Amino acid sequence: MKIEGKEYRTIWFENNIVKIIDQTKLPHQFIIKDLKSAKDAINAIKVMEVRGAPLIGATAAYGLVLSIIEKNDQSFLKKTAEDLINSRPTAINLKWAIDRMMNKLSSVNDNKILEIALNEAKEICEEDVKFCESIGLNGLKIIEKIYNKKKDTVNILTHCNAGWLATINWGTATSPIYHAHKKGIPVHVWADETRPRNQGANLTSYELNEEKIPNTIIADNTGGILMQRGEVDLCIVGTDRTLANGDVCNKIGTYLKALAAHDNNVPFYVALPSSTIDWNIKNYKDIPIEERNSEELSHIEGLDDEGKIKKVQIYPTKSKVMNLAFDVTPAKYVTGLITEKGVCEASNDALQKMFK
Repeated sequence: MKIEGKEYRTIWFENNIVKIIDQTKLPHQFIIKDLKSAKDAINAIKVMEVRGAPLIGATAAYGLVLSIIEKNDQSFLKKTAEDLINSRPTAINLKWAIDRMMNKLSSVNDNKILEIALNEAKEICEEDVKFCESIGLNGLKIIEKIYNKKKDTVNILTHCNAGWLATINWGTATSPIYHAHKKGIPVHVWADETRPRNQGANLTSYELNEEKIPNTIIADNTGGILMQRGEVDLCIVGTDRTLANGDVCNKIGTYLKALAAHDNNVPFYVALPSSTIDWNIKNYKDIPIEERNSEELSHIEGLDDEGKIKKVQIYPTKSKVMNLAFDVTPAKYVTGLITEKGVCEASNDALQKMFK
C-alpha cells in the first residue's frame, strides 16, 4: 500500500537486516527502523513498533532468521523462539509462525539452516499478502451487496487497526474497503479512536488518508449512537485470536461494538487469515489476555506547539489504572467471518468445513 504515493510493505529483509516501519512514531513521523538482532525483533514486538497479529507473526519469523545470523546454534535458536513467543501473549499468529519455522529448522544441517529460515520467513510474508488480498475480494461482495441496495455511500465502522499496517499488505478489516474503493464504490469509514494507544486514529485513519479514502475519527463510545441513527451500514473488525467455535478475541472495545451492532441490526463481520484461528483452546476464558503498562492509559503522546512529539500525563497521579488490551466477542454476535477461503458463519461446523 502507499505512503506519500510510494508503495511499501510493513516488513522486509535487506542485507542481513530486517526493515520495519516504526509504528510507534506514526502518524507524526515516518521512520524505517533496522532490526539487527533477535533481541531487536523481540523488543519491536514488545513495545509495539510492529503490531497486528499477522505482522507480529512475520516479525517473529524474521527474528529467528536474525538469531541464526547472530549465532548458528540450536540451543540459542530454541531460547530465541521461547523469548519471541513470550513477547506478547494474546495474538496466536506469533506462536503459529514460531512453530512453523521451528518445524522446518529443528533438524536442519548447519550449512543450510539460514537459507531455509529466510525462505520460510519470506513465504510466511508472501502467504499473508495473498490471504489478505483474498479476504478483501471476499469481503468486497458484502460491500457490493449493500451498495447495490443502497445506491449511496457505504458507511463502515472499524475498531483499532486491522489495516495493512497490521499485516504485510492490504490488511484484514480494511482489505474489503480498499478493494471497494479501487472498484469505484463510494465508501466512508468511521474509525474508532481506540484508546489507549489510539491505533484507529493514529494508524487506520492515517493509512486511509494515504489511499484517499474518506474517513472520520470518532471516540470509542460514539459507534452506538451512529448505529441508532442509521449511519453505519456494517462493522468490520480484525482479530488477534479466533477460537474454533467462532469466539473472537480482539482489541478492547470490540465486544461493546458487537453488542451495539446486534441491538441495531447492523451486520458485524470479523476479517482474518486462517493463521489467526486457534484450534486448541476450547473456552474463551482460557485465552491469555494481555495487561499492558498503565502509562499507556495515564499518559498520552502528541505534537506540541513546536511540532515535537511530547508525552503528558492526563490522570491524577494517585489513581490506580487497569489496562487490559483485549476482550472477547462471543460467536453469537458475529454475523460472519471473512477469511481467505470465503465468508462463513462464526461456528465450529462452518470453520471445520472451510478449513479442515
